[in-house]
Amino acid sequence: MELLIQNVTLAAPGNAHSGKTVDILISNGIIKKISNGGRLNLKSSNIFNGTGLFVSPGWFDLHVRFREPGEEHKEDIHSGIEAACQGGWTGVLCMPSTVPPVQSKAEVEFIINRAAGQLVDVIPSGTISRAMQGKDLSEMYDMFRAGARAFTDDKNPIMDSGLMIRALLYSLNSGGRIFSFPNDTTVSGKGQIHEGVTSTFNGLKGIPDVAEEIMIQRDLSLVGYTNAPVHFSTVSSKSAVELIRNAKKKGLKVSADVSAVHLFLDDSALSEFDTNLKVNPPLRTPEDRKALIEGLMDGTIDAVTSDHSPENPENKVKEFDLASFGMESLETTFGTFVSSMGKNIDPEFIAAKFSDGPRRILGFDPIVIAEGEYANITLYDKEREWIVERKHIRSRSLNNPFIGRTLRGMAVAVFNNGQFHRCE
Repeated sequence: MELLIQNVTLAAPGNAHSGKTVDILISNGIIKKISNGGRLNLKSSNIFNGTGLFVSPGWFDLHVRFREPGEEHKEDIHSGIEAACQGGWTGVLCMPSTVPPVQSKAEVEFIINRAAGQLVDVIPSGTISRAMQGKDLSEMYDMFRAGARAFTDDKNPIMDSGLMIRALLYSLNSGGRIFSFPNDTTVSGKGQIHEGVTSTFNGLKGIPDVAEEIMIQRDLSLVGYTNAPVHFSTVSSKSAVELIRNAKKKGLKVSADVSAVHLFLDDSALSEFDTNLKVNPPLRTPEDRKALIEGLMDGTIDAVTSDHSPENPENKVKEFDLASFGMESLETTFGTFVSSMGKNIDPEFIAAKFSDGPRRILGFDPIVIAEGEYANITLYDKEREWIVERKHIRSRSLNNPFIGRTLRGMAVAVFNNGQFHRCE
């Protein structure tokens, strides 16, 4: 297969062609030629007009839940891949919170085999503890050898400090990054939304930001003790950003990501009790939202994620305090991100937070857009305004709060593993 992408603006940090309008010829999955825009021709119908679009190294999402095995009625690996393609992602890291959880090489191999040959690279993560119970270490070494590249108990924080120390030390030898979801459950308890004015006004139990702060402080101490790296998942508060910023200045091996919805909305959006906006960590204050954007801009936060959590209607269409946490979001993450940051955002910054940053966290080499390299790219329009419709959602679940809303910024097409997909 040959594909010619014409007149597209390249956006890739460190690339000699970055910022230039180019033609890209792809043959059998390999970038055969890159030239100035409008110079290349192809005698076939496989020509894609990229006028007005940007092309970056393929995007990678650090937090998705494809629910297979065990909860395929919410999402399976193939429907999750379709949703990822629609959102502009060419790679994803699957959380291990399936039924049963991914806690041995058998589950890791199952996911890899189910996703083989698809456009999207599906990378499994394994649990830190057996059955995600926070007591005993899982088979981390065997899972890493089988293909897992991160270890986490997902939204079940590791409350046992001794277990976290052992996991960090073990990761130095076994490989794979430890992901920490910072939430002290003895503080957050049965909270539903951020503790503050909105929780008081709505009569809901709150989740204070100190629950996040306490766990980050603990884990930073453990990183200093073990000299092992840790990644903080979906940070949400101003205090978290400040702690991570200071840790990086001290040279600690720490990284962090943020979900796009926390950049876009604050807890005032919950005034109408939309259960699709009930997420964990919760939407916090405008001041927290501003701090997250500043942390992303100055490099404190390394990556943007969807935190994709598909849920069936039975878990969402109910009273707010009984509804499950999480939102379906793969297809709308880029739109919420650009709507948060503004259309004048630097395209190289997008590549850094959507591609290079996530891959670096997992120890992967960055995607290179150059002649002779495998093509792994995302094409997007950062200025296009669009109304999210049901047809745009490819997930099996519909717990996406942005259906019917206007967003700015849309993924247009992806190419990876010799396959091309139009997102429009």
